[in-house]
Amino acid sequence: MKKGLVTITLFLLVGLLLSPCTWGRVKTIKIGINAPLTGDIPKVGEGTKYAAEMWLEDVKAAGGIEVGGKRYPVELVIEDNESKAESAVKVQTKMITEDEVLVIVGPQSSKQAVPAGGVADNYKTPMISPWSTNPDTTKDRPFVFRGCFLDPFQGPVVANFITKEFGFKKAAVLYDVASDYPKGLAEFFKKAWEDIHGPGSVVAFESFTTKDADFSSQLTNIIKSGAEVLFTPQYYNEVALIVQQAHELGFNKPIVGSDSWGSAETVNLCGKDCYGLFFSTHYAAAGATGATKEFIDRYRGKYGYVPDDVAALTWDSLHIVQKAIESCGKLTGRIGKDRKAVRDAMAKIKDFHGITGKMTFTEEGDPIKCAVIVRISEKGEFEFYKSVCP
Repeated sequence: MKKGLVTITLFLLVGLLLSPCTWGRVKTIKIGINAPLTGDIPKVGEGTKYAAEMWLEDVKAAGGIEVGGKRYPVELVIEDNESKAESAVKVQTKMITEDEVLVIVGPQSSKQAVPAGGVADNYKTPMISPWSTNPDTTKDRPFVFRGCFLDPFQGPVVANFITKEFGFKKAAVLYDVASDYPKGLAEFFKKAWEDIHGPGSVVAFESFTTKDADFSSQLTNIIKSGAEVLFTPQYYNEVALIVQQAHELGFNKPIVGSDSWGSAETVNLCGKDCYGLFFSTHYAAAGATGATKEFIDRYRGKYGYVPDDVAALTWDSLHIVQKAIESCGKLTGRIGKDRKAVRDAMAKIKDFHGITGKMTFTEEGDPIKCAVIVRISEKGEFEFYKSVCP
């Protein structure tokens, strides 16, 4: 009996020593970054990485993050999700169980953020997605937050903007049916538009599948439908193809997009075909003032181009994380307890003034904030057009 008791005790001690709950004394705060550094949208990953590295520069210059009167050094653990859902889940799990990060920023796209959010919540690790607007990312997940508005808000914003701006009554939609973000937003827009203009007023609801590059069949149907405007909530790599092919087929009516258009690469790929078009987003670089302008000037001076909304939202998300960590009171060295403390502190943040606007978090982890309508100018710049608040 004694031998058995000793054996059990040894197993328990070894288990405790190896357990993630036994951090011992906290030496470094690790922040995970889950980003698409390769794959279909590498510019999104690049903006995420650059903004995070700028933030880390400031933290290091300040001597680390202060918690309870003590400063802790900070380390970024940056992982590539390859713009794939399965890779996002894999690196999310690694950062939580092997790297023992305190909190994770990302993934950006809903296609990766929705499944990765499930992993974070299961492991009770706080996560904030700067750019994912799909409701499922945070739904019923107390440990998951976001730094942007939601598609149920963005869809009606775009429908109301088109209605008031152009007075149109017939709209068409073109979207990727295999991706959570465009599929969800297309459906929210359709509902909002038909609530305003009646059933059947979305006269063409055309879809395609990820990786498709020829949209002539769908665009021909849209032209035949008599639509007065086309709404397409696609990523920058597809926007150029859709807009250019639409013009080649003779569609000369307005084409409107969503926050996924906000990449620095959109105009580079689309050129003059995108001049004069509108999209809803989180901030406008042209004409920015105050802290937003300071961020833009610093980023442009360092990396050579104007930061897109992904970079701006990543910057805000990291400052939200920093504020939550600083508000914990102390770090115990028990990772499970400290992750919970950060989660609770994040949920209590009110009136956070970010460079993408003021925000307060709901119980569901979603910020209450305004949307911006941007017009792409004749110089290819993203100009502020108007703000729309909840």
